Amino acid sequence: MTAAEALAAVLLLAVLAFAVVRPRGLSEAVAAVPAALLVLVTGGIGTDRAVQEIVRLLPVVGFLAAVLVLSELCARDGLFDWAGQLMAGRSRGEPRRLLLLVFAVAAITTAVLSLDATVVLLTPVVFATASRVGVRPRPHVYACTHLANGGSLLLPVSNLTNLLAMTALGIGFVPFGLVMVLPWLAVLAVEYLAFRWYFAGDLSVGAGTAVEAGEQVPLPRFSGGVLAATLLGFVAASFLHVEVAWVAAAGALVLAVRAVRRGQVRVRDTVAALNVPFLAFVLALGIVVTAVVDNGLAELMTHVAPSGDSLVALLGWAGLAAVLANLVNNLPAVLILLPLAAAGGAGPVLAVLIGVNVGPNLTYVGSLATLLWRRIVHAHDHETPLAEFTWLGLLATPVAIVAAVAALWCSLQLFGGVL
Repeated sequence: MTAAEALAAVLLLAVLAFAVVRPRGLSEAVAAVPAALLVLVTGGIGTDRAVQEIVRLLPVVGFLAAVLVLSELCARDGLFDWAGQLMAGRSRGEPRRLLLLVFAVAAITTAVLSLDATVVLLTPVVFATASRVGVRPRPHVYACTHLANGGSLLLPVSNLTNLLAMTALGIGFVPFGLVMVLPWLAVLAVEYLAFRWYFAGDLSVGAGTAVEAGEQVPLPRFSGGVLAATLLGFVAASFLHVEVAWVAAAGALVLAVRAVRRGQVRVRDTVAALNVPFLAFVLALGIVVTAVVDNGLAELMTHVAPSGDSLVALLGWAGLAAVLANLVNNLPAVLILLPLAAAGGAGPVLAVLIGVNVGPNLTYVGSLATLLWRRIVHAHDHETPLAEFTWLGLLATPVAIVAAVAALWCSLQLFGGVL
């Protein structure tokens, strides 16, 4: 192992460890940006190669920034509060019915506004809804993190990993969603059955409790309309070969102008919603991962990566991606595997997505969204024991990955021609 390879690997592990612990609540960028500069200064990666990686990631990061603002402004306008009210009313005090509603809302939120919106904005609403209905919050709150990860397969906008894969394949918004709808549904079905079995005790407590009438939250029609128009814009952008980041930015700008004029937010609140430190973290992490890949990891992975696009090969790609995601986090995992998988075509790339999106439900370190969810749960004075999280993950995740890969193989036979 060369000095450059060793340094890049150590820096990657240090950045990931910092992101997991986040001492004193510091941003992940505090470690990632200096690490990226260090691999540049020490020759672990050339300047031209670093610039190339930044240019590749910029459209993805731009889209992420727009979606963060879009999600925050939808929350400020009451869209998530309205969803909580809807779940409470439709549940009729029945915990199993509420779980089904939480699954539906979390899956839609993740698909449309990304997994971060489900974790950050929906989880607190689910806590409040469970309290209002009078049921134990555990199964419903755990559903938020499992659906944030596993439910992010449907659309390119659902997860940063999907955007990277879409860019690597050069496919459009509509073909991506068409091929991934069956794997998405397969994951939802497996997760729901696993939750019903694992949380059977919690779901039998509080059944039949009446829901007290509270102050009614009206449906925020404007933000809902802008969100719907933005989704239609994503579809149109796919046919017009326009970056989806521009569509997301337009939707965010419309909501931001209205929110500022109505006094819902200040301009600096909108800027804060961009979460610039996290965007810097993504770019810096991309540089560090590229240094690790270029300095030996790419060659190593060629010896363990599957070949071909058969069902067995796709299962191998998904399994490898899931293991790697739980070792080094899903974002570095997808950055490492995409170049190799892309050489095999759409099947291996989409199988990798299943591994890095569903696989993180096995451990806390599998995705940054799960780590963030854990902090939110603790802020609500609830514990998330490692044993419980792991047992639930072992029950649901391997089966969900196999089911999703089988569904992907079927989708490729049916719709592979559109890719």
